[in-house]
Amino acid sequence: MGILAWVVLGLIAGALAKAIYPGHQGGGFLATTALGILGAVVGGYLGSMFLGTSGGAAYGALSIPSIAFAVLGAILLLFIWGLVTQRAA
Repeated sequence: MGILAWVVLGLIAGALAKAIYPGHQGGGFLATTALGILGAVVGGYLGSMFLGTSGGAAYGALSIPSIAFAVLGAILLLFIWGLVTQRAA
């Protein structure tokens, strides 16, 4: 998957995760993209670990399963980030 496909997947996943996850999350365009890209990595890893599938690699770069794995990973990262920042405040 090329770098442009990762960025597009990151934009889609980050925006969907922020829309789905309750509460207000800060960050702009770059933070949302980074969240989505990291979410794709985390979601792909967890998908391969628990389901025995490689997420996006098995279905193509921008398919529904790859976006779903990326969004789930990004939501998990939003949850963890909320826990970290809540304790720091």
